[in-house]
Amino acid sequence: MQKSSFLTIVISLLAAMNLQAQESVPEMADAMRSDGKIYVVVLVLATIFAGIIAYLVRIDRKISKIEKNK
Repeated sequence: MQKSSFLTIVISLLAAMNLQAQESVPEMADAMRSDGKIYVVVLVLATIFAGIIAYLVRIDRKISKIEKNK
């Protein structure tokens, strides 16, 4: 790949990122925040994340126990 084509790709990617950064705040987020639904979404995501962490800790303890027995 030539240096000029690489530079062109990098410049076009940076320009695209700049255009995305200038967008206004999504209306959906404002609507959910004003209705109080955003807290429900955060609570659901936190519950899912806590469940995944608990599952991984449980699996780690089981694996450690199996490794000790060997």
